[in-house]
Amino acid sequence: MAALRRGLPHFAVGCVVKGFGRGSKELGIPTANFPEHVVEKLPEEITTGIYFGWAKVDNGPTLKMVMSIGWNPYYNNKKKSMETHIMHVFENDFYGSELKVVMLGYIRPEENYNSLDELIKAIKNDIAEADRQLSLPEHLAYKDHAFFTGKPVPQTNGSISNGIIANGKANGHGENQVNGNCNHTG
Repeated sequence: MAALRRGLPHFAVGCVVKGFGRGSKELGIPTANFPEHVVEKLPEEITTGIYFGWAKVDNGPTLKMVMSIGWNPYYNNKKKSMETHIMHVFENDFYGSELKVVMLGYIRPEENYNSLDELIKAIKNDIAEADRQLSLPEHLAYKDHAFFTGKPVPQTNGSISNGIIANGKANGHGENQVNGNCNHTG
């Protein structure tokens, strides 16, 4: 069951970077990873754990997502990460593409697992909970948020991380600037 959290909704934008490749290869659940500078700018209210929300890659559609923030105890990661599983089947990788997300709710804390099968089962449960939550009217409304449509981003009660925008306002770069510096042609 998703819980209300301080700091939500939280908006983030950055270029998709290569992770460890475990999501697709070992888990069969591919993830899009944010660069370190986006992870480092997360507000302290955004604790480690599993979140749900909406995601958009480049100019594509806004899609449901579930995100793991933390150190992935099963793999004993040394660096904190933001790994986004977009609930859609993509034909190609999209490294270097711009990824925009809004985190709307918290599902659970990070946990360690005794086996890969237990981890996969937990992730599939998280995906099901995210799907259920994102079908609710209060969360569905964010699918067409100005953050995704390219319209001016209004002041929000949440926060935005990307090194350019924070606390819902642009930091001297113009109200409409939410793009990272992605190297892609999409």
